[in-house]
Amino acid sequence: MKIYQLYHRQVLRLPIQEAWPFFSSPYNLNDITPDFFHVTVTSKVPGKIYSGLMISYEMKAVFGISMAWLSEISHCDEPKRFVYEQRIGPFKFWSHEVALTEHNNSIVLEDIVFYAMPLGWLGQALNKLLIADRLEQIFKVRHDYLEARWGLAEP
Repeated sequence: MKIYQLYHRQVLRLPIQEAWPFFSSPYNLNDITPDFFHVTVTSKVPGKIYSGLMISYEMKAVFGISMAWLSEISHCDEPKRFVYEQRIGPFKFWSHEVALTEHNNSIVLEDIVFYAMPLGWLGQALNKLLIADRLEQIFKVRHDYLEARWGLAEP
């Protein structure tokens, strides 16, 4: 099984007290992702996330095909970091850590993603031909949205 990793870092003019509620809410996903990636939260989500919280979604990310995704908040250290992991969904494995570090009245936002494709060599080919680029597009749109909304800060 091949494990892929994505890493993105961005420094934003945003206090951590405002950053945490924004990034920890799944209801903001459609604002920070491209049009081809549409998410509908299908479970009730409390105002604050916590370790063990399960969140179900319906998403359309590839060719407009609807697919179910169930994630679990496996780690939560408010307001510093949370990790959500796919329990049911299109990947063989998916873990996404969102880390927020205070820096001069701004935040350093880090995304660390590990994932594996299903279907062996076919999944690896699909990743190379489509999925890796789609994931990079998602983070590029997110980067641009966050920069426009809060502005970049000095590293």
